Amino acid sequence: MARSSEPVVDARSGYCTATRTFRSKRADVPLPTDPELDVVTFLASRRHSGVVALVDASTGRRITFTELWRTVAGVASALAAPPLSLRKGQVVLILSPNSVHFPVAALAAMSLGAVLTTANPLNTPAEIAKQVADARPVVAFTTRELLPKIPLADGLRVVLLESARIPADATNPRVAAAIMEISATPPDPARRRDRVTQDDPATLLYSSGTTGPSKGVVATHRSLISMVQIIMTRFRLERSDKTATFLCTVPMFHVYGLVAFATGLLGCGATVVVMSKFELPEMLRAINEYRVTYLPLVPPILVAMVAHPKPLPLGQLQKVLSGGAPLSKELIEGFREKYPQVEILQGYGLTESTAIGASTDSAEESRRYGTAGLLSPNTEAKIVDPETGEALPVNRTGELWIRGPYVMKGYFRNTEATQSTLTPDGWLKTGDLCYIDEDGYLFVVDRLKELIKYKGYQVPPAELEALLLTHPEITDVAVIPFPDREVGQFPMAYVMRKKGSTLSEREVMEFVAKQVAPYKKVRKVAFVTDIPKNASGKILRKDLIKLATSKL
Repeated sequence: MARSSEPVVDARSGYCTATRTFRSKRADVPLPTDPELDVVTFLASRRHSGVVALVDASTGRRITFTELWRTVAGVASALAAPPLSLRKGQVVLILSPNSVHFPVAALAAMSLGAVLTTANPLNTPAEIAKQVADARPVVAFTTRELLPKIPLADGLRVVLLESARIPADATNPRVAAAIMEISATPPDPARRRDRVTQDDPATLLYSSGTTGPSKGVVATHRSLISMVQIIMTRFRLERSDKTATFLCTVPMFHVYGLVAFATGLLGCGATVVVMSKFELPEMLRAINEYRVTYLPLVPPILVAMVAHPKPLPLGQLQKVLSGGAPLSKELIEGFREKYPQVEILQGYGLTESTAIGASTDSAEESRRYGTAGLLSPNTEAKIVDPETGEALPVNRTGELWIRGPYVMKGYFRNTEATQSTLTPDGWLKTGDLCYIDEDGYLFVVDRLKELIKYKGYQVPPAELEALLLTHPEITDVAVIPFPDREVGQFPMAYVMRKKGSTLSEREVMEFVAKQVAPYKKVRKVAFVTDIPKNASGKILRKDLIKLATSKL
């Protein structure tokens, strides 16, 4: 009998000795094969029995799926017509807090083959001007309050994301219309339609820049379609569950909020309740009033829920979905003890991987503390030694490389960065130090670029942060590299003390020194009232490094 030439993959770990790669243990998700398919057509064509697509958490306004797709078609027709005249390949900016208008603007723009870029409303005018100069949008959706942050760029026209019908502002000729005006535009069947394919760019999202300058990440329609399919499979929503209601606390301008909740879940008939900004009392009100069953959030919200003196009323909530940064064992255990009726799940992904990579999809999987979960469907991975480039086997730590249909096309107008991050055969170098254990679970050790180099030893900040968070008088912490002539760098800790605590710098350093190797000791401590983090909960170490070294 002839032997199969197919490489043998270990069923337990997913590792193949012949190729030195890991294969997801989850079944592949079937993806559409039609090359001429855009993500909006894909979403709109999904069969489901859901009725309400979006709910405004503050007003209670409901938008049905029928209304949503009619509005998207109307806005697309208005965008394609003069004076906006939006065309395929042009860039559209959305600068707005979360709102029910956000997904309408996003879907309408992408349906035309335009490329969507988003910006954080908290960014300064200078930061937004830098992004506008790089992305060169021709249309910007924003609110009247945020309009002053939009720079005066040639040819950039503005559509106000306001609920009321607002005429064009005579004092600001850049304002072409309001979303409520153009929403009523009847779809034009005679409109010339550009051919949009799965390989065309769909989004231009700027990476969080936790370790360096932010870069524009180009994702294709194929990236988004595969993300939607994987997300729906993860939550077992291939056939609509009319009781599935998601509360969108995470920002839609971030990859986590935009692709997973502003667009992704609309494809399966689930209802998305939209909060304009996170406030704990408002979140609790929305959970109970709208019978929320799924709560996507970032770790700081989870910390607040666990730190609350009494268990919070969570109504019919079934699952909490955490992303953006890993959860500690103490935080997971604290949540389970306080809210035993709610499953806590985690996900791992990057802007460069359209928020896909690995996840825990059940309470049982989440019990493996410290893991980011099993590799996502349709995913291959390598663990690569950063020094030698050798692909490593099970339980060996190196840089995680992943490959899948959701991986970015590249960095916008940055060939050098693209070539250093994407290999010619499609592997994305994540920059994360990881290992995969004997059961196929991914563990993120630290960011490769954030490793502290002490006398040639490598010290992962996340390891020291996890240790410090076990101290009963510490509520939050960040560890950074502090430059030193003799040793290169040493660990410095920024510490948030619990209210009333008199914990000293010496006590913090002694607490760590008793539990780690000498080269991992914290040698400098500063006490702060908060730890700076980005929208997804990742520590902004570069800001702390700048603060720490400003007096040198």
